[in-house]
Amino acid sequence: MHRLKRVLAVKIGNTFPERPATGLARADIVYVIPVEGGLSRIMAVFSSHLPRVIGPVRSARQDDLQLLRQFGRPAFAWSGAQPQLVPVVQHSRIVSLYALTASGYFRTVDRVAPYNLYADTRTLMKQARHASVARNIGFRFGSLPPGGHRRRSESVSYPAASFRFRWSAAKDRWLISMDGSPAISTAAGQLSAPTVVIQRVVVGLSRFLEQGPMMPPDAETVGSGTATVLRNGEAFQARWSRPSANGGTTFTTASGKPMTFARGPVWIVLAYGPGSSKWRSGKPVP
Repeated sequence: MHRLKRVLAVKIGNTFPERPATGLARADIVYVIPVEGGLSRIMAVFSSHLPRVIGPVRSARQDDLQLLRQFGRPAFAWSGAQPQLVPVVQHSRIVSLYALTASGYFRTVDRVAPYNLYADTRTLMKQARHASVARNIGFRFGSLPPGGHRRRSESVSYPAASFRFRWSAAKDRWLISMDGSPAISTAAGQLSAPTVVIQRVVVGLSRFLEQGPMMPPDAETVGSGTATVLRNGEAFQARWSRPSANGGTTFTTASGKPMTFARGPVWIVLAYGPGSSKWRSGKPVP
């Protein structure tokens, strides 16, 4: 039995000036999260494999904290946050690897700030010796359950961002495109995943104002709702349930059986579900 490793979560930029990302192909879980302006940002979660370098590292949002809680006390690499949110993040249940106080961060010369901040993961993890190791967060992996429908591709979008997942039988994975172009990780080519989850959540508004000023989107990952799970060239209509922030998320098929994922990385897109705010790009504050 292999020893469980510590968990590192990293907030990564996901707009045109920030692509291609570095290190994303090594993530165990990739969350795609809506942010202000109708754009997206990524939280990448690593445990089984650590890339040497990860980035571009960007700032935290309120909804990150709810996602992070299911991992116990993970290490969290982030470049900052809105001023009132910074102490909230620092005092949440994480090992904080804040770019202003932790070592291991560096800027590259091929991009302009703030899109050029990267982290050396070995240096980061030396400062996170007491971070939680990987644990059960509700996902079940196993053979293909019944009830799926053949699907060659699936798309989901935010007001200013779009994602497409196309099944490749040759690679046994869903090939990922973003905003009409293949999603690339440097030195690893097009990003892909054996399992993709489009999780429909209530996206409200955060009280921690972003530039504008505006109330940015705030995705609620505690509760329940519907999801589309893609694996093995099939799409499954599923339900998700996460009764408490300290627990993980379980997925069940239409027949109530556990929705099993294929072995390997999982991509989860937090999509706008019923009850979400009409202000999908954020709400301007006068």
